[in-house]
Amino acid sequence: MSRPDLTSIPAQEQTWPGTVAELDPAPDHGEESWTGRDRLTGKRALITGGDSGIGRAVALTFAKEGASVAVAHLPEEAEDAQRTKELVEEAGGSCTLFPVDLRGYDANRQLAQDAVAALGGLDVLVANAAYQMTHDHLEEFPPEQVERTFATNVFSPFWLVRELAGELEKSGGCVVVTTSVQAYSPSDHLLDYAATKAALNNLVVNLAAELGPRGVRVNAVAPGPIWTPLIPSTMAPDKVEGFGSDVPLGRAGHPVEVAAAYVFLASDEASYVSGTVLGVTGGKPVF
Repeated sequence: MSRPDLTSIPAQEQTWPGTVAELDPAPDHGEESWTGRDRLTGKRALITGGDSGIGRAVALTFAKEGASVAVAHLPEEAEDAQRTKELVEEAGGSCTLFPVDLRGYDANRQLAQDAVAALGGLDVLVANAAYQMTHDHLEEFPPEQVERTFATNVFSPFWLVRELAGELEKSGGCVVVTTSVQAYSPSDHLLDYAATKAALNNLVVNLAAELGPRGVRVNAVAPGPIWTPLIPSTMAPDKVEGFGSDVPLGRAGHPVEVAAAYVFLASDEASYVSGTVLGVTGGKPVF
């Protein structure tokens, strides 16, 4: 099946946090293009930031592979989250939604408890929720934005893994964290965001060493420029225009093209893979 062409994305802007419905062109989350092969049959997965973009594609591909999913999303993103739930159910899967802001420890602890209760246990944690906002100069980065970026992108994954480690140990489960090519090749207008992604790379290696003896694998996926609502809702229109055209493959990626990496890392095919950051970047280096 052919996907919408992402080689020449036009300038556009959305109000944060953005919505899939307003993206031009429309991204592919695997609605029609992904064929399940029973690679995650019986697995139970919690996916943060699962309302749109990469998170939606992960939820949908996981469901098509046989997993039951729980999706955490910001309350402001309820409409997109509901559409994710509908897509999962149309694919024959089950999806439980949790509207929650994950900047605080208590919220992460409660989500961990609620997701385990809803799913009857947990096999896979996908820590994907992220916040970014761009500025052209260092002095323009507000302190409250920097705090929000680190709380969402770094503290939340740390707390969720802390709360769910015992449950994942029971199931011989795994963690997959969303980092970014920004950890290796940072953009100056994404100073705080890029720093959080570098921190996550370090955290993944440390967690893999900590949890490996307990039978829990920890890996990361580092996407390059992927076409999601995060882009037009956090970047100036002139930076959105042609988004992704600077990578060797010459275009931005569709969310489903990244989701394939999460499916692999969550599956038993990756049973000897831990402490790894898998780049899905259109050719940009991750080293």
